[in-house]
Amino acid sequence: MKNAYDVIVIGIGGVGSAALYHLAQRNIKVLGLDRFPPGHDRGSSHGRTRVIRQAYFEHPDYVPLLLRAYDLWEELSQRCGKQLYHEIGLLQIGPPDGHIVPGVLKAAEQHGLSIDRLTVPQAMSCFPAFRAPREWEAVFEQRAGYLNVEDCVRAHCNEAQKQGVELRTGVEVSGWSASDTGVSVDTNAGKFSAGKLVIAAGPWANRFVSGLGISLQVQRKVVFWYPIQNDALRADRGCPAYLFDTPECPYGIPQLDDYGFKIAEHSVAKEEHAIADPLTVNRRLNPSEQACVEKFLSIHIPDVGRPLLHHSVCLYTMSPDENFIVDVHPQYPQVAFAAGLSGHGFKFSCVLGEILADLAITGRTLHPIGFLNCRRFGTV
Repeated sequence: MKNAYDVIVIGIGGVGSAALYHLAQRNIKVLGLDRFPPGHDRGSSHGRTRVIRQAYFEHPDYVPLLLRAYDLWEELSQRCGKQLYHEIGLLQIGPPDGHIVPGVLKAAEQHGLSIDRLTVPQAMSCFPAFRAPREWEAVFEQRAGYLNVEDCVRAHCNEAQKQGVELRTGVEVSGWSASDTGVSVDTNAGKFSAGKLVIAAGPWANRFVSGLGISLQVQRKVVFWYPIQNDALRADRGCPAYLFDTPECPYGIPQLDDYGFKIAEHSVAKEEHAIADPLTVNRRLNPSEQACVEKFLSIHIPDVGRPLLHHSVCLYTMSPDENFIVDVHPQYPQVAFAAGLSGHGFKFSCVLGEILADLAITGRTLHPIGFLNCRRFGTV
């Protein structure tokens, strides 16, 4: 069968749109497929803003990828003529023997990153809108900030299309198959063929990589926006993004405009939050989730007001160890994929797109992604 395209990309959310952009620069014929239009709110790449940071407490090996991501976000901003990354700093607070503060310090030391280590009184002096136990510690990262998430996705797609990428939305992908001559993708709009395939399906990844035997659990997460009662919670008045090391791991973005002050929980996977079908997830407000967030605000950020202004439901696709899976398919070297970004992947989406383009075209990348391979789970 003659291939209609050089590469097909399944999914044009954060990572898939970036893959389209990087493939477009390689002078090949590329097709992107998605059920929804760019910047939609049905998956994982929406919610107005995402935190971006360099001193990565989750694993120091992410830092080289982040440094490249910063360059790529700047490149994309220049191309599209719109600022996508905003440096407002990030305050992270927690017990000195917790997970976040020691992890940040370890990553910063290993990679020579600039981090301010503060006592809680010092942190409260600098950022008086926050409260924390005196015995905790804080770290402040000036180079951190936020990304305009939907703008990033649309910019990747728009710039890819300017370079000849074909984008088809409203297309439901039901499956794919591979042969010696390439890949075939089955959809409700017919069958598409290509030499290579990139899978960036977000919460739908289980459908397309189930043969690897890796359990990916999709979790329902809620994001909230509230009014403020103190201008010290505004970004333009010096309020940074924030992250607290409590069991719920609340994080958020200060008020940027009239939409409100953002807060969400980045807690570990919970059975009660697991969903079977991303299309049928309950997007209504759960009063117990709202009560938990408001209890935290009352204690730690008391100048956040009431009532709730907005909420949104986001989907986390959790890998077994909560680290990304980025690799070439072990059985089909013409297929590259990214899955299980576990709720902390958007900031990396530009560099993950570059990596997937590398893997699709040459089967290898110079980026240090060995710690993210699928074989680490021993089930492939």
